[in-house]
Amino acid sequence: MQKLALFDLDDTLVDRLDGFRRWVAEFTGRRGLSKEDAAWMIELDADGTLSTEEFFAAVHERFGLVEPVDMLWDAYRARMPELVVCPRPVLRGLRRLRKAGWRVGIVANGTAAHQRGKIYRSGLVDVVDGWAISGEERREKPGPQLFQIAARRCEANVRDGGWMIGDDPFEDIVGGFFAGLRTIWIDRGVRPWRGLPDLPGLPAPPGLRPDHVVTDTVGAIKVLLDQ
Repeated sequence: MQKLALFDLDDTLVDRLDGFRRWVAEFTGRRGLSKEDAAWMIELDADGTLSTEEFFAAVHERFGLVEPVDMLWDAYRARMPELVVCPRPVLRGLRRLRKAGWRVGIVANGTAAHQRGKIYRSGLVDVVDGWAISGEERREKPGPQLFQIAARRCEANVRDGGWMIGDDPFEDIVGGFFAGLRTIWIDRGVRPWRGLPDLPGLPAPPGLRPDHVVTDTVGAIKVLLDQ
């Protein structure tokens, strides 16, 4: 098996939840909103599982904001890349992988400028070989095409094997499986493993599980380095 490691971006390589909480603090602070309002926004977001359109429509309605929903979303997209951080141990681990001969890539759903901004501002641009973002490629996880594109950007091919690492059981683990990759699930304790839906035309085999389960990205990198 070739040494190819594809990583999810949000809450795998960068701490999206921490960045989101910081954004909420800024948003509510500028508008004189309460801590209860901030807690409501964080709960509404549901760890990023609620669509951005639904989130900002609900925020707009609850607080009676003057700005249209599209303007709120644009401001969020511009600010969030400045708030997310890739932890230094993760950056060091990615450098170790590449030094050990691994090709390292990112597979991310989301808009192009938003996700690319995170990659550049967090320092990931210096420690990966390539990436594929759904907003640029018009393909998204869990479909296999985005994984294939990311592998090619890393001068590799998923037909030769490799690994997908991420925190989303469906997008990352089921998607990685159907792309022909082994998988490492980062169980952060907020997205429990449960019965997963099939991809259209691709029924998941009974008992599908990740090859490894870890609690953070540093642990996943250790699994790879031990291969």
